[in-house]
Amino acid sequence: MSTESPETPLALSARQVLASPAVSAFLVSQFIITVGVMVQAATLGKHVFDITGNEVDIGWLGLAEFLPAAALVLVTGIIADHFNRKYVAIIGLIGEMLCSVALVLYARSDPTSTTPMFIIAVFFGASRAFMAPSIRSIAPMIAPAGGLPRVVAMYSATWTGAVIVGPAASGFLYSIDPSVAYGTSAVLIFVGILLLTGVAVPHDLARQKAAERPTIKHALEGLQFVRRTPILLAAISLDLFAVLFGGAIALLPVIAEEQLHVGDIAYGWLRAAGGIGAASMAIFLAMKPITRNIGKVLLAVVGLFGAGTIVLGTTHIYAVAFLAVAVVSAADMVSVFIRGSLVPLVTPDEKLGRVMAVENVFIGASNELGAFESGLVASAIGTPATVVGGGIATLAIVGVWWFGFPSLRDVDRFEDLELA
Repeated sequence: MSTESPETPLALSARQVLASPAVSAFLVSQFIITVGVMVQAATLGKHVFDITGNEVDIGWLGLAEFLPAAALVLVTGIIADHFNRKYVAIIGLIGEMLCSVALVLYARSDPTSTTPMFIIAVFFGASRAFMAPSIRSIAPMIAPAGGLPRVVAMYSATWTGAVIVGPAASGFLYSIDPSVAYGTSAVLIFVGILLLTGVAVPHDLARQKAAERPTIKHALEGLQFVRRTPILLAAISLDLFAVLFGGAIALLPVIAEEQLHVGDIAYGWLRAAGGIGAASMAIFLAMKPITRNIGKVLLAVVGLFGAGTIVLGTTHIYAVAFLAVAVVSAADMVSVFIRGSLVPLVTPDEKLGRVMAVENVFIGASNELGAFESGLVASAIGTPATVVGGGIATLAIVGVWWFGFPSLRDVDRFEDLELA
């Protein structure tokens, strides 16, 4: 079970939580790693589009990163629950770093084909499939008693700070040479791995000793637990469908070039606008977490996500697009905070890795599969229509979930949640 107590979810201040060496070291390592990953993500999407000039290739890139997570979901979750989660995460991160190195070597060959990039993206997706449920399960394990929502908020702030720095830096690095951007990514991930090795995860050994021999039945428990827990199913599926249809971020290279008519550096800052909006919200949540009307707030911010997406699809003004991306990402950050607190509070620790693996597939489906859907539709009906249509679909989804999932809508406080 998580070290967090449902009765006292906000008992500790941010300063008290940061006083934990494990928490502070974990957050620093995650910031550095995420900067590296974001540099690579922004660079790879831009690089692929510059080589082919075809929006659908951005979609294929997202699909290449998503499929390994979906194919390996039963394996990655049970590995996270049966083995040392920190070491599983480190092995996955080493795989990601090697993918960055492969991109450096390929970028230096003055490529004209994107096929090797898609192959590397598949290996990157497989590495992340093992890394994500393990590393996301560490935060609840190292959180001091009474500090889980604070840790989730600061973890989100750390992640979004990296989302500002990474894409903004990618624009400058890409303008020098794509290989420089990929090389920077590899170095940052390596440094983050070194820092992560020093993070103490106190309860991991006891959990491993208590773990039963893995079987197919155990592997399926993550899916079964989500299915029979209505609040989990509603919260995770809401993110899946909202971002699946409203995920315009993958099309930013096209929006920047064809709709806003800006260059590489401005594109990098447009990607960074998401981080600016999300980080601002994450800092606010770290100081003043949401404590009441949790379910209604979640649905409202997903609606705001859809409205901001519509604005992004209709504007030709860079400043308006920048603001729209910031608002969309700020709304998404509130959703991430609520879901990130909700999942470990209602999930026993011995099943957390498997549930996180299932959630990772849902999130991957909403992001990478959403990128594929957006790229495919954009190639058929154009980018503006795709983005606007996705925003409208997101608003419709919020309406369906509002009436269809009262168990989520009516959640008031985190302490009302009980472990299944």
